[in-house]
Amino acid sequence: METTSVTTQTRWSIDQAHCEFAFKVRHLMIAHVKGVFKTFDASIYTNSNDFTTAEIDLWIDPASIVTGDAKRDEHLKSKDFFDVENHKQITFTSSTMGKPSADGNQELWGELTMLGITKNVKLNVQFGGFVKDPWGNEKAGFTVSGAIKRSDWGLIWNATIETGGLMVSDEVTISCEVELINKGQEDMTMKLEQSGRFKGA
Repeated sequence: METTSVTTQTRWSIDQAHCEFAFKVRHLMIAHVKGVFKTFDASIYTNSNDFTTAEIDLWIDPASIVTGDAKRDEHLKSKDFFDVENHKQITFTSSTMGKPSADGNQELWGELTMLGITKNVKLNVQFGGFVKDPWGNEKAGFTVSGAIKRSDWGLIWNATIETGGLMVSDEVTISCEVELINKGQEDMTMKLEQSGRFKGA
C-alpha cells in the first residue's frame, strides 16, 4: 500500500541586485583589504516564513572575485589561492539555524566547501525583517557575518615582510548583505510505501 505525504515549503531566490558577498583580510598586519564575489546563487526553502527551518544551498563562482586591483585578482584566481581552473565553485550547505536571541542574532551552521575541502562553520545572522516592495514582491533581509581561517581549506600562501610579520592574515572576516525574494509555495511530495506485513493478522 502506498501513501503520499505532502509538505508545502516556501521557495526563496536571491535578489542579485541587492546582495553582496564580501570578505576582508588584514594586509601587512596594519590594514584590511576587502573583496567581493560578483557571481553567486542559491536554492533556499523554508517552512512558511520560518527561517529557523531554512534549507540553504549556496554556490559562489570564485573566478568572479573583485578586490579593486586587477593584478591581485588574478593572483587570487591562481593556484596560490582559489585555483579557479580546477575548482569552479565555493559552496555552503546549511545544517541548522538557531532561534533569534534577545538582540535578534541567530547562529547558522553549515558546511563550507573550497578547493575540495569541506569544513563545518558557524555564521552569525541578523534578520532585517520582511517587506513588500513597490511591485508587490515579499522580501526578507539578512546580514551574515563570521570569521574563518583560510589555512583550514589549504589557502596557505603568504610572504614575510621586513618586520618579520606575514603579508596576509590567516583569518578571513565574512560580511554579507542578503536580500531574498519570496517565489511562492511549492508542494514537496514524497511517496511512502506502507508495509503490508500485518495483512490478514
